[in-house]
Amino acid sequence: MGLFLSYTWRNLTTRKLTTALTVLGMGLVVFVFAAVLMLGHGLQETLVATGSTDNAIFVRDGANTETISLVMRSDAQIAKTQSEVAVNAEGKPIAVNEIVVLINTTKREGGDAANVIIRGTNDNVFELRGELVRLTAGRMFTPGTSEVIAGSAVAKNFTGCGLGESVSFAGREWTVVGTFDAGGAGFDSELWGDVDQVQQAFRRNIYSSVTVRLRDPALFEQLKQKMESDPRMTVDVHQEKEYYAKQSQATTTFITVVGQVVSFIFGLGAIVGAMITMYAAVANRTIEIGTLRALGFSRGRILFVFLLESIWIALLGGAVGLVAASFMSLVQVSTTNWDTFSELAFSFALSPQIVVSSLIFALVMGLVGGFLPAVRASRAKIIESLRAA
Repeated sequence: MGLFLSYTWRNLTTRKLTTALTVLGMGLVVFVFAAVLMLGHGLQETLVATGSTDNAIFVRDGANTETISLVMRSDAQIAKTQSEVAVNAEGKPIAVNEIVVLINTTKREGGDAANVIIRGTNDNVFELRGELVRLTAGRMFTPGTSEVIAGSAVAKNFTGCGLGESVSFAGREWTVVGTFDAGGAGFDSELWGDVDQVQQAFRRNIYSSVTVRLRDPALFEQLKQKMESDPRMTVDVHQEKEYYAKQSQATTTFITVVGQVVSFIFGLGAIVGAMITMYAAVANRTIEIGTLRALGFSRGRILFVFLLESIWIALLGGAVGLVAASFMSLVQVSTTNWDTFSELAFSFALSPQIVVSSLIFALVMGLVGGFLPAVRASRAKIIESLRAA
């Protein structure tokens, strides 16, 4: 095996320019393939990172998102007073009633309009989400005022949402008095204000959701069963982390499918490129093939050697593509979340599974592209090959 590896490697280094161009071509395809997977994975990670396994969220029965959910005040009060809900040092339940609405505002770059989520929440929200969200500048909004705090992505990307700026919605001017960071989670793409003020501004007397901290995450199923079977309640109960994760499925599936179709089309081009390279290698080494056959190399071994060369090229291309794609993790993009129709900022994310998938994709391109030339080489006749001299 070592002999075959060194032999094929030397042949590749002999044709440096042809090998390099084919490797770059395959690397480009693997780059596109990996980048698309990273895009979908980054979006999924952003929404999975939104929420905590320690929290349970109550939404209207059948509501897929908070923007279309309606939770009555009576339901909210019942939800917060359950025995499974944790309490703070003052004996108050660790919970928030929230209203979620969309506003249309302007991006800093390009001036395009996009939807942003306004989350009306309680001033003790950091008691519930303090492990995930931290105030990075300014201060918390004052209850009863038209003040908001902005997630890092919103503050960066939207006009009037930076610290000290003002944004207008629902007939009011809202001052941004603080910015917070949610570690890349979906909350980074939201503005938070006082729940009572947001309700008044949008003339709504209901909540979109109620989120509570559980005394023990193991109590979730008990709470869910109790609340969903309570005839007074019209709510579904979800583990907060799973609830937000489900909201990425439609967008992630679309990005992944489109990306894989594009990668498949590019992949056909790369396979043809590898095939041309290997056919040229076979044509230039006719005498060499005849000599190997005369020395006793079987047709199977000749086939194996040329396939091995194609696999070398594919794996090198895969490595080049993955290295290039890894730099995409430094890029942050934003898109419309199709479940909430709001702008969502996220970053490309590389995972071990994407690395393995990309290398397998490159390997398949190498095997398919190198198979026919390898078959041609293995079928070469000794006499005819030596006559080529």
